Amino acid sequence: MNTISIIGKSTMKPSCRFLISTKSPVFFKHHHSLTNNLSGNQFKFDKTKRSLACSFRILGFRTIFNEAHKSFCVPNISFGQSRLITGGSRGISVVASVASQFREFSTSVETRVNDKNFERIFVQNGINVKPLVVERIDKDENVLGDEESRLGVLVDDGESVNREDLDGGQGVEIVSTKREESDIEKEAWKLLNDAVVMYCGSPVGTVAANDPGDKMPLNYDQVFVRDFVPSALAFLLRGEGEIVKNFLLHALQLQSWEKTVDCYSPGQGLMPASFKVRTVPLDDNKLEEVLDPDFGESAIGRVAPVDSGLWWIILLRAYGKLTGDYALQERVDVQTGMKLILNLCLADGFDMFPSLLVTDGSCMIDRRMGIHGHPLEIQALFYSALRSSREMLVVNDGSKNLVRAINNRLSALSFHIREYYWVDMRKINEIYRYKTEEYSTEAINKFNIYPEQIPSWLMDWIPEEGGYLIGNLQPAHMDFRFFTLGNLWSVVSSLGTPKQNESILNMIEAKWDDLVGNMPLKICYPALESEDWRIITGSDPKNTPWSYHNGGSWPTLLWQFTLACMKMNRMELAHKAIALAEKRLQVDHWPEYYDTRAGKFIGKQSRLYQTWTVAGFLTSKILLENPEKAALLFWDEDYDLLEICVCGLNTSGRKRCSRVAAKSQILV
Repeated sequence: MNTISIIGKSTMKPSCRFLISTKSPVFFKHHHSLTNNLSGNQFKFDKTKRSLACSFRILGFRTIFNEAHKSFCVPNISFGQSRLITGGSRGISVVASVASQFREFSTSVETRVNDKNFERIFVQNGINVKPLVVERIDKDENVLGDEESRLGVLVDDGESVNREDLDGGQGVEIVSTKREESDIEKEAWKLLNDAVVMYCGSPVGTVAANDPGDKMPLNYDQVFVRDFVPSALAFLLRGEGEIVKNFLLHALQLQSWEKTVDCYSPGQGLMPASFKVRTVPLDDNKLEEVLDPDFGESAIGRVAPVDSGLWWIILLRAYGKLTGDYALQERVDVQTGMKLILNLCLADGFDMFPSLLVTDGSCMIDRRMGIHGHPLEIQALFYSALRSSREMLVVNDGSKNLVRAINNRLSALSFHIREYYWVDMRKINEIYRYKTEEYSTEAINKFNIYPEQIPSWLMDWIPEEGGYLIGNLQPAHMDFRFFTLGNLWSVVSSLGTPKQNESILNMIEAKWDDLVGNMPLKICYPALESEDWRIITGSDPKNTPWSYHNGGSWPTLLWQFTLACMKMNRMELAHKAIALAEKRLQVDHWPEYYDTRAGKFIGKQSRLYQTWTVAGFLTSKILLENPEKAALLFWDEDYDLLEICVCGLNTSGRKRCSRVAAKSQILV
């Protein structure tokens, strides 16, 4: 048997070793995506099986041997990137018109494992990340020429546009004209590129902050999962997908390692809050790079990052939508990682509600702020991750029960949030007149909320037009604070009804001075003050009133606000907010957050050159200029979910289903 060794220049160099033997001269055929970034993916033939001298290791942890996490890897081309493809002396640029249709062009190991040309697949070295080695591939090497002949292209003079109808009637629209970047955008891109973290020669993320004057960076020199999301979107929207793919796969590999706090380990599906590239000495005066993850065991308060896994799933969907590389999400290891996260979130417990129960500090607000229980931010991200997973999971005998559980949870969660978290003038007046201590299945005041809980500030603050989703709901407790991220992501994901989504933006517009002020946007409103601050935060000196998480203004929320505005066709609000930020961010050296009620001053402990501040600004600008790409990132209303009800109350005759009774109101 003759074998030829091929080293694929994949978008993730340290991945896994893949040995394939075959008697057939041709056994595997790549179905390239229409917008394949061909220039960055040439195959190099080498008859001596070479490997990279950089192995994947985690500092201070031992592996959980999990057969399901052994990756079936192939060298995947970076699909769907609208980067410059050099051909001869002239450049051509292509932008996919319908990226969501590219799944049919993807390459997936799972969908081809029964191919008659596959004879043996060996995954070597467990889950240690090794260079990608494929022992045989087909002889189709003239990739660039083939793709150029299939696509309608436009040379850089920008004088004409060519559309060629392809399979299914979809076409590729060519766009070449671009406006000149402003000075602030040029600086922002430089800062973002300077923040890139390299691991074994490949980009794997961006540091949280890159302040040259900071002598004690603490953990701001690490790659945070939630912080990297706006950076990832900025790179993806610019056509640079390699760093995002590397990040997704490295974070996935970290998921498989044991994490322990005081001899106790959380669920296996937990994603790290962050990771750091460290250099450790070896024998013979050699050095090796290793990844050192933090699952919360080093975090302030030792809180597990619940939102990390949810953000990872959301980003995985965004990567596929914006690049067309659906092969990544179809990989066996990626599918397994998704299932582990979902199983962790969907596990049965004592809770009576479909919302996710978490501790304080388990999301962006990672310090004690009284958000323990069922905070809106986690519910909105949970809902988005469930909808993303439903799109990406490969349905088979092993996953059909999980898909059914996802559908049921989505239906129950959307109803729960829309019905019980929503407040406007009418709802507050209804709560004001609540009867309490109702012991009945037909109770109106289901959570036994006392009218005296309605804060005095809310009575005067709530506008006539508009409303919002409250921050938290538990028995006998409603947190009436406005949490910006949770409300914005409820709009983006369609967790709220269309009318509720519109009302949220109406309220932000009506209360612009309070929620935006001099710098978009308040993380929550109002701040905890006096005794509330002392009792709820534990007298936290960093979360003093109108600072940091306690009513501070966070520019990184700008990209989520922009996306929500674009979904609801309120671009004028996004333009207004971006213009405010543009006046100050560059002058103030890109702070992490701003203090005071109006967001006038740079935060007292704010890091400068905060990466997600930079990336949030860039992503907002690019989204406004590319509405067709923004449309790939949000979700429309799913009316099928409204028809799903598994409670069985309609047929039992014991009592009436509250979901059916309220559906007429929820649909508006």
